[in-house]
Amino acid sequence: MARRSAAALILLLDGLRRAGEDVAHVLERYGLDAARLDPHALLDRDLERRLNVAIAESLRNPLAGLEVGSNLGIGSYGPYTLLLLTADHMLAAMRAAVEFQALSFLSSRLAVEPGRTHTALVLTPAPLPGPAFRFRVDLEVAATCKLMRELQRTAQVHTQPARIVMPYPEPPEAAQYAARLGSPIAWGGSSARLEVDNERLRTRFATADPSAHRIVRAQCRRLQVDLERQAAGVAATIESHLATSSGPYPSIRESAAVLGLSERTLRRQLEAEGTSYRRVLEGVRRSKALGLLEDPRLPVEGIALELGYSEPAAFIHAFRRWTGTTPAAWRRGGPGKPVA
Repeated sequence: MARRSAAALILLLDGLRRAGEDVAHVLERYGLDAARLDPHALLDRDLERRLNVAIAESLRNPLAGLEVGSNLGIGSYGPYTLLLLTADHMLAAMRAAVEFQALSFLSSRLAVEPGRTHTALVLTPAPLPGPAFRFRVDLEVAATCKLMRELQRTAQVHTQPARIVMPYPEPPEAAQYAARLGSPIAWGGSSARLEVDNERLRTRFATADPSAHRIVRAQCRRLQVDLERQAAGVAATIESHLATSSGPYPSIRESAAVLGLSERTLRRQLEAEGTSYRRVLEGVRRSKALGLLEDPRLPVEGIALELGYSEPAAFIHAFRRWTGTTPAAWRRGGPGKPVA
């Protein structure tokens, strides 16, 4: 189950509130209350998608996405902002933005696309139906433009996009886009593009600081790893932890300590994901056993020891439960093959 921080939703709801859009009734349909959302909680990606669709369909102002994105404060990004500010120049900042895009709250996929005269920061939007697609594109393009303007102002450079391409047909309100985003607009692209003149990309930032950049990059790396671990779910994290261990495997208490959790909390989180520590460990052992049995030089006794079993009989019993046959028979016949 893919998940991400609820902070992105909280920022969205706060921006909509300040823009005069009331979406409380939409949240109520999903059993949510904006005032009680925890920024440290994880939100199922599918639920977030459905919320975006429902919210977009309820909006009165077709330019709400532009307004919310344009008002997103630079401080909302935390260390991500400092990472960009301490880069050498705009090209380095764009590349860092792509590398650590998980910290940006975007649902679009970021990329840098070099060209002969211009280099584009490309936002490939997530597929959404109807007005939700335009709403998210407007929000994310406007937020990215706002961040770039703040970088220009603080770093004392001029890197305003020479052109912005929007990935949908020209809307009735098209005239307002150039005024709000500060650049000429083209319509109907395959993705959103913020095109910057190549001659401006390597102008050194007044805020460039290689030492600080290395420190902040390390902080962002840790944050991104934590986000990826949380998004994957605790079961996947435990599976990865156990897969790198060899027998005897760590106990649930030892694994909980590695994650900074109590044993009770780990049990509860695994239960919420429909599994248990024992089931995850069994899956890891089964996968590892099948891999080890591919090597005919390894005796069954050695494999049992590698998997953390005190005696071969316990391993053979477990293997029969997993596959319906013994390790020796599996090795002779191979998976899906008749045993001689």
